Amino acid sequence: MDGTGTDIYARQNFGGVIGMGQSPALLIVDFTKGFADPDVFGGGNIAAAVAATVPVLARARRARMPVIHTKIIYAEDGSDAGIHCLKSRRLKLLTRSNPLSDFVPELMPLAGELVIEKRLPSAFFESGLAGILHARRIDTLLIAGCTTSGCVRASTLDAMCHGFRPIVLTDCVGDRALGPHEANLFDLGQKYADLMSSHDAMAQAEQIMQVVA
Repeated sequence: MDGTGTDIYARQNFGGVIGMGQSPALLIVDFTKGFADPDVFGGGNIAAAVAATVPVLARARRARMPVIHTKIIYAEDGSDAGIHCLKSRRLKLLTRSNPLSDFVPELMPLAGELVIEKRLPSAFFESGLAGILHARRIDTLLIAGCTTSGCVRASTLDAMCHGFRPIVLTDCVGDRALGPHEANLFDLGQKYADLMSSHDAMAQAEQIMQVVA
């Protein structure tokens, strides 16, 4: 083998199953207008991921599953823009007054759902999210959002690092290019998270939460 194959992961015993715990929540990462627009930060399969997340959110609400939404927000004057904005300078457009920062209409948060505003890729970095989830005894995160290679990956990795069981909903995450999307899904599934379709993950979560369909 020349090192380009993926069988080495199996030989080295990667790809184990984390499994779902007893208290799941739904984390929706950065499904905002700017990331849904291919002329701004979107493209690829992000629109399809948004569409696939709509029924997932509805099921989560019916099951009374905790829901967390994240969005990127920078100060109007750019004063809190850090190193990340040197790599992606247009991120500074995502201010509170810019409609690009608004959630897509079909996934708008409801009262009682947690909204995390962040400046960096991870939903956990300096946000207080881990403490809130631990206080609510949540042990599993079903993760949707964008981009797979960016904020979804960072949030998934940090979820695992904070002791949560990350389950990436494969049809509910998207990226502006399919190559990074597929590569990062593979890597997350081998090392940091379980990969499940939204249908299978929600069915299992509903069973755990004793929801009658």
